[in-house]
Amino acid sequence: MPLGPLANSGTAPASLDDTQFITDDGMTLPLRAWQPDPAEWTEPKAVILALHGFNDYSNAFESAGQWWAARGIATYAYDQRGFGGSPHRGLWAGTEILATDVTTASRLLAERHPNVPLYLLGESMGGAVAIAALTRPNPPRVQGTILSAPAVWARETMPFYQRAVLWLAARTIPWARFTGRGLGIQASDNIEMLRGLGRDPVFIKETRVDAMDGLTDLMSEALEAAPRFQVPALVLYGEKDQVVPKEPTFRFWRGLPSDAPQRRALYAEGWHMLLRDLQAEVVMADIADWIGSNTAPLPSGADRRAETALVEDEDGERAVAVDGGEPAEAEAGS
Repeated sequence: MPLGPLANSGTAPASLDDTQFITDDGMTLPLRAWQPDPAEWTEPKAVILALHGFNDYSNAFESAGQWWAARGIATYAYDQRGFGGSPHRGLWAGTEILATDVTTASRLLAERHPNVPLYLLGESMGGAVAIAALTRPNPPRVQGTILSAPAVWARETMPFYQRAVLWLAARTIPWARFTGRGLGIQASDNIEMLRGLGRDPVFIKETRVDAMDGLTDLMSEALEAAPRFQVPALVLYGEKDQVVPKEPTFRFWRGLPSDAPQRRALYAEGWHMLLRDLQAEVVMADIADWIGSNTAPLPSGADRRAETALVEDEDGERAVAVDGGEPAEAEAGS
């Protein structure tokens, strides 16, 4: 694997336990694991490898991991390079390295839990990393993947002024840091949880411009990869999401292969942090049910809501075009 800015030159063999993940190039990443009670489960009925979002870290899955563990599902989550307690915190590692780590961790978990189905879960940026890993050479071997509000807000779907400002800043002041204060964006209806993140010293509050630029490259790759995404998947989105817009999300949904075993789910009361919202247990239950059977309807009915919303969105775009305008998708393009 080519070395990048956050790669390590070490040669220690890759390994994984309940507290750390040592990558192929010898970098040690903090890891958390939530295991079913061995008194009730001789082995998990499924294993989830969970990838956190931008500026977040593995603690993002604390509640979900405990909830699934009580139902026989083991969850592992590591701090991706540049985030949490990993080395070089705040710096962008690059899509290739982030994707390679997913493949390595998946292989190690498969070795640790042979004959147990392995699922990849990506939240926001983690969803984009999962898409990139699964559509590149040497993809992780998983039974399926769950994409929770995947970050697919590609450059071409951003307004021109945002693309221009980011392009200029990344090339003139890449070290500059910015916060999201003043943007009026709310990530969840779980206000207590959001306040906790504000007090959490591990959660990144100020983001480097070059990290935002790298994230945008990753999101662009994820959106473009939709037609090649053949893995069984459950793709989740909240109608109240203020972080990843609806337009690129629906564009990603429509771009997925029609012959792939994939299910979309839309939550009327869902925000961006679906697994930490006030209705998080609804989403957790849908995920557990989908892992048990990816052909049965979801208990919440969010899959039916998603299909209805897609049809209504397409009808609306056609109506705008007939009236002489252009769909929102075209307006946000390059």
